[in-house]
Amino acid sequence: MAIGGNGNGRRPMAEINVTPLVDVMLVLLIIFMVTAPMLQQGVDVNLPQAAAKAIQTKTERVVVTVDRSGRIFIGKQPVKLNQLRRKLKAIFKNRRDREVYFRADKGVSYGLAVKVIAEIKNAGIEKLGMVTRPLER
Repeated sequence: MAIGGNGNGRRPMAEINVTPLVDVMLVLLIIFMVTAPMLQQGVDVNLPQAAAKAIQTKTERVVVTVDRSGRIFIGKQPVKLNQLRRKLKAIFKNRRDREVYFRADKGVSYGLAVKVIAEIKNAGIEKLGMVTRPLER
């Protein structure tokens, strides 16, 4: 009968098993790699595809347009960028559906287009559609 041992003459192993630690670290690395692109701030826009069918609506559409020279219009009414948010809030004050269609000339600078989109979103607009021309075949 053996006293004070495990019976086979071997000592207990005192090394740290690092395999579970490496597994946890790899899982955390994957989680951070997946979530990092989602943390970037930007303007949320639902972009339709250029080859999409025409949208059928029963209510009057509100279209914000930016022409080649950078002038901004709500419908056919010209408006300054600093007044856009206030005018859109007034238009949608009594409406349930907050949907705006955005049209911009392809010669408009990206910075101006993003500023206009940000003002539209800051006015409380829930849906923003991008108006495009159909693909030529």
